[in-house]
Amino acid sequence: MNASTPTEIQKLVSAEEWQLRVDLAACYRLVALYGWSDLVFTHISARVPGPEHHFLINPYGLMFDEITASSLIKVDQDCNKVIDSPYPVNPAGFVIHSAVHAAREDVQCVLHTHTRAGIAVSAQKNGVLPISQQSTFVLASLAYHDYEGVAFRDDEKPRLQADMGSANFLMLRNHGLLTVGKTVADAFLSMYTFENTCQIQIAAQAGGGELTQVDPRIVDGVGHAMKVQTGGMGGAFVWPSLIRKLDRVDGSYKD
Repeated sequence: MNASTPTEIQKLVSAEEWQLRVDLAACYRLVALYGWSDLVFTHISARVPGPEHHFLINPYGLMFDEITASSLIKVDQDCNKVIDSPYPVNPAGFVIHSAVHAAREDVQCVLHTHTRAGIAVSAQKNGVLPISQQSTFVLASLAYHDYEGVAFRDDEKPRLQADMGSANFLMLRNHGLLTVGKTVADAFLSMYTFENTCQIQIAAQAGGGELTQVDPRIVDGVGHAMKVQTGGMGGAFVWPSLIRKLDRVDGSYKD
């Protein structure tokens, strides 16, 4: 598509929603690029600005590296399509995402993965261990939710909401990882940190030796350290460089 030629969907939505679609599509492509996708079986959702409680989510059946700004599906809080699409929405995926969005007005984006390292740590009784710098950022805002089977029942929502509370990192026991953010960029940066935390933990445990744990007082002060690292910008600090990286690979996510 010529960058100056708007798509049919772009003509139907606000400029603000279109930019959100581009950012969310980029996030799907980046998740695929970093190897965190699970064929078509996980989701990233974003709240559309406005009072309508509408959300964008992936068309079920497309691989993450196929998703574009136009192909994202806009649904209401009951998972009904707001704009017609030939693709279905995965009800099981929407249960988790709608539960988080309903409870967290401060959240624009919810990112959920099923990576090998993430599931491996989620199956460990002690969960995330304070053994790396990355883990300290996660532990500063981490919650756990016990596995209840494939998440397609609405009655699980209140328990998931209560377990998550105000945390920005949620470990779904025996299932995977979930992060939230005030922006798509924030949710992505949090997942990057969460995933690295789990990969480091599995690698350290594979060494077989006794692990050295970080002083709990360091975890308590990590919020300030994170602001210093990103200049107070959070995910916005790294997002432009990630977009440049993605554009060098394939810029079709903007279509």
